[in-house]
Amino acid sequence: MVAYSGGIDSAYLAYVSHRVLGEKSLAVIADSASLARTHLADAIAFAEEHGIPLKVIQTQELANPDYQRNDSQRCFHCKDELFTQMERFRARTGFLHIAYGRNLDDSGDFRPGQQAAANHHAVAPLADAQLTKADIRALAHAAGLRIWDKPASACLSSRVEYGRAVTPEVLAKVEAAEEHLRALGYKQFRVRYHGELARIEIAREELATALSLDQMDRITAAFRSIGFQYVTLDTSGYRTGSMNELLTQIETAS
Repeated sequence: MVAYSGGIDSAYLAYVSHRVLGEKSLAVIADSASLARTHLADAIAFAEEHGIPLKVIQTQELANPDYQRNDSQRCFHCKDELFTQMERFRARTGFLHIAYGRNLDDSGDFRPGQQAAANHHAVAPLADAQLTKADIRALAHAAGLRIWDKPASACLSSRVEYGRAVTPEVLAKVEAAEEHLRALGYKQFRVRYHGELARIEIAREELATALSLDQMDRITAAFRSIGFQYVTLDTSGYRTGSMNELLTQIETAS
């Protein structure tokens, strides 16, 4: 069973697993308010394109107060819920192993979800094969997979500043704001949630297009209609894990 999110790593792993094992492999995607509808639809479409058996399961991480509290261990509680539900499903279906898409580069970032994976004895074939993110993209490109250059797609909860409660209402606002940016044609971006303030990160190669007064007015009007009082553009541009910049060494070590 492959823990499948539709991102490049888990998609490639699900693709290769199906090529090698056929019906003895199954991709499992966890659906909750933290997964954008756009990403869910694309993940399902990719599986259908390649005949990958897919199961959508519901996870309830938002019902967990430890997850809602949104401290530095949020990702642990998310992945713990994911792998708990996958273990239950595995026990009913007879699969022997749970695999997930950790790659070699993931060792260098703060990722408490990896501890949850270890607790549930999930295996990481991509990391075991010493594959980096660049390697996986190259292999996916060679295999003709359309997702080879797909931008990173972390869950919606990663947009919410640490210490601010994660709720379905908060996630819905973030998702609506990001859908607006997607409709404007942006490819790599994040809407970081700071209460009444939305902080927009756009990839530097796309950033110039957001700097016209007309474009800023469009974005501001849309975001205010969603419920944000203030809208700001982060001049550093998009970068993965920017919320982790606020964590102290003590928090990340806890």
